[in-house]
Amino acid sequence: MKPSADEPMTIHLPADLASELEKLALATGGNTRLIAVAALRAFVESEALQIRDVQESIAEADRGEFASADEVDSFFAKYDS
Repeated sequence: MKPSADEPMTIHLPADLASELEKLALATGGNTRLIAVAALRAFVESEALQIRDVQESIAEADRGEFASADEVDSFFAKYDS
């Protein structure tokens, strides 16, 4: 099995974002590429989690696994003042 290789990608950043990325790298002694990869990885993982949650919720609703109107009313009645 061949080890995973990095895939080259070129992106054009807005000037303000590129400047902030450079400042962050200088302040942390980091590398702009590694910081950008970490940020992109965190974003992709967060978005994927949200998509999975929505898909699971849709599947639950399709199976009829959701609160009735009475259950919802009862829940919110606890917070009425």
